[in-house]
Amino acid sequence: MNGLFCVAVHALIYLDKRGEQLSSEELAANICTNPARVRKVMAKLKKAGLVATRAGSVGGYQPLVPPGELTMDRVADALEVRFVEPAWHSGGTDLPCMVASGMAGVMDGLFDDLDRRCRARLSQLTLADLEEELARAAGGEEGDHGL
Repeated sequence: MNGLFCVAVHALIYLDKRGEQLSSEELAANICTNPARVRKVMAKLKKAGLVATRAGSVGGYQPLVPPGELTMDRVADALEVRFVEPAWHSGGTDLPCMVASGMAGVMDGLFDDLDRRCRARLSQLTLADLEEELARAAGGEEGDHGL
Protein backbone atom coordinates (compact mmCIF):
# COMPACT_ATOMS: atom_id res chain seq x y z
CA MET A 1 0.00 0.00 0.00
CA ASN A 2 1.25 3.45 -0.80
CA GLY A 3 2.38 5.41 2.27
CA LEU A 4 1.16 8.77 0.96
CA PHE A 5 -2.31 7.29 0.49
CA CYS A 6 -2.29 6.06 4.11
CA VAL A 7 -1.29 9.51 5.36
CA ALA A 8 -4.03 11.15 3.27
CA VAL A 9 -6.83 8.83 4.39
CA HIS A 10 -5.75 9.08 8.04
CA ALA A 11 -5.64 12.87 7.84
CA LEU A 12 -9.02 13.13 6.11
CA ILE A 13 -10.72 10.88 8.66
CA TYR A 14 -9.10 12.69 11.58
CA LEU A 15 -10.12 16.08 10.17
CA ASP A 16 -13.69 14.87 9.72
CA LYS A 17 -13.92 13.36 13.20
CA ARG A 18 -12.42 16.41 14.88
CA GLY A 19 -14.70 18.73 12.92
CA GLU A 20 -12.27 21.61 13.05
CA GLN A 21 -9.35 23.07 11.17
CA LEU A 22 -6.06 21.38 12.11
CA SER A 23 -2.43 22.23 11.45
CA SER A 24 0.08 19.92 9.83
CA GLU A 25 1.72 19.53 13.24
CA GLU A 26 -1.55 18.38 14.84
CA LEU A 27 -2.23 15.98 11.99
CA ALA A 28 1.34 14.64 12.04
CA ALA A 29 1.12 13.92 15.77
CA ASN A 30 -1.98 11.78 15.25
CA ILE A 31 -0.66 10.08 12.11
CA CYS A 32 2.75 9.46 13.74
CA THR A 33 4.75 11.03 10.94
CA ASN A 34 6.45 14.36 10.41
CA PRO A 35 4.66 17.61 9.50
CA ALA A 36 6.63 18.00 6.25
CA ARG A 37 5.22 14.71 4.98
CA VAL A 38 1.72 15.81 5.96
CA ARG A 39 2.18 19.13 4.14
CA LYS A 40 3.33 17.30 1.00
CA VAL A 41 0.22 15.11 1.02
CA MET A 42 -2.17 17.91 1.93
CA ALA A 43 -0.82 20.15 -0.85
CA LYS A 44 -1.86 17.49 -3.37
CA LEU A 45 -5.28 17.11 -1.75
CA LYS A 46 -5.72 20.88 -1.86
CA LYS A 47 -4.77 21.01 -5.54
CA ALA A 48 -7.44 18.36 -6.21
CA GLY A 49 -10.07 20.38 -4.32
CA LEU A 50 -10.44 17.88 -1.49
CA VAL A 51 -9.24 20.16 1.33
CA ALA A 52 -8.95 23.87 1.97
CA THR A 53 -6.09 25.56 3.76
CA ARG A 54 -5.72 28.67 5.80
CA ALA A 55 -2.31 30.17 6.44
CA GLY A 56 -1.04 31.77 9.59
CA SER A 57 -0.79 31.00 13.28
CA VAL A 58 -4.43 29.88 13.36
CA GLY A 59 -4.18 28.17 9.98
CA GLY A 60 -4.65 24.59 9.03
CA TYR A 61 -6.61 22.20 6.88
CA GLN A 62 -10.28 21.43 6.58
CA PRO A 63 -12.08 18.93 4.33
CA LEU A 64 -14.17 20.19 1.41
CA VAL A 65 -15.92 16.97 0.36
CA PRO A 66 -18.43 15.20 2.65
CA PRO A 67 -17.20 11.75 3.75
CA GLY A 68 -20.08 9.97 2.04
CA GLU A 69 -19.17 11.57 -1.29
CA LEU A 70 -15.40 11.22 -1.18
CA THR A 71 -14.38 7.98 -2.89
CA MET A 72 -10.96 6.57 -2.27
CA ASP A 73 -10.04 6.57 -5.96
CA ARG A 74 -10.33 10.37 -5.89
CA VAL A 75 -7.79 10.46 -3.08
CA ALA A 76 -5.50 8.10 -5.01
CA ASP A 77 -5.87 10.23 -8.15
CA ALA A 78 -5.02 13.39 -6.21
CA LEU A 79 -1.82 11.76 -4.98
CA GLU A 80 -1.01 10.18 -8.35
CA VAL A 81 -0.21 6.88 -6.65
CA ARG A 82 0.00 3.38 -8.01
CA PHE A 83 -0.83 0.57 -5.64
CA VAL A 84 0.61 -2.34 -7.59
CA GLU A 85 3.90 -1.88 -9.37
CA PRO A 86 7.10 -3.86 -9.60
CA ALA A 87 10.08 -2.79 -7.58
CA TRP A 88 12.35 -4.66 -9.98
CA HIS A 89 12.21 -6.18 -13.47
CA SER A 90 13.74 -9.53 -14.29
CA GLY A 91 15.43 -10.36 -17.57
CA GLY A 92 16.59 -7.89 -20.17
CA THR A 93 15.11 -6.76 -23.47
CA ASP A 94 18.46 -7.20 -25.22
CA LEU A 95 18.72 -10.93 -24.42
CA PRO A 96 17.94 -13.51 -27.14
CA CYS A 97 15.77 -15.65 -24.83
CA MET A 98 11.99 -15.12 -25.21
CA VAL A 99 11.48 -15.41 -21.45
CA ALA A 100 14.33 -13.09 -20.49
CA SER A 101 13.48 -10.46 -23.10
CA GLY A 102 9.70 -10.52 -22.63
CA MET A 103 9.07 -11.11 -18.95
CA ALA A 104 9.28 -7.45 -17.87
CA GLY A 105 6.59 -6.46 -20.37
CA VAL A 106 4.33 -9.33 -19.34
CA MET A 107 4.71 -8.46 -15.66
CA ASP A 108 4.11 -4.74 -16.34
CA GLY A 109 0.83 -5.70 -18.02
CA LEU A 110 -0.15 -7.83 -15.03
CA PHE A 111 0.69 -5.05 -12.57
CA ASP A 112 -1.23 -2.49 -14.66
CA ASP A 113 -4.27 -4.78 -14.61
CA LEU A 114 -4.02 -5.29 -10.85
CA ASP A 115 -3.67 -1.54 -10.27
CA ARG A 116 -6.79 -0.87 -12.40
CA ARG A 117 -8.72 -3.47 -10.39
CA CYS A 118 -7.56 -1.90 -7.14
CA ARG A 119 -8.72 1.53 -8.31
CA ALA A 120 -12.07 0.08 -9.38
CA ARG A 121 -12.54 -1.22 -5.83
CA LEU A 122 -11.46 2.13 -4.39
CA SER A 123 -14.13 3.85 -6.50
CA GLN A 124 -16.69 1.87 -4.49
CA LEU A 125 -15.33 2.92 -1.08
CA THR A 126 -16.02 6.27 0.51
CA LEU A 127 -14.34 7.96 3.42
CA ALA A 128 -17.57 7.32 5.36
CA ASP A 129 -17.21 3.58 4.67
CA LEU A 130 -13.73 3.61 6.18
CA GLU A 131 -14.95 5.65 9.15
CA GLU A 132 -17.61 2.98 9.78
CA GLU A 133 -14.95 0.27 9.57
CA LEU A 134 -12.81 2.20 12.02
CA ALA A 135 -15.73 2.45 14.46
CA ARG A 136 -16.36 -1.31 14.14
CA ALA A 137 -12.68 -2.03 14.75
CA ALA A 138 -12.86 0.11 17.88
CA GLY A 139 -15.64 -2.06 19.22
CA GLY A 140 -18.54 -0.22 17.67
CA GLU A 141 -18.47 2.37 20.41
CA GLU A 142 -19.36 5.91 19.51
CA GLY A 143 -17.64 8.86 21.06
CA ASP A 144 -14.42 10.66 20.52
CA HIS A 145 -12.04 7.77 21.42
CA GLY A 146 -9.47 10.31 22.46
CA LEU A 147 -9.94 12.60 19.50
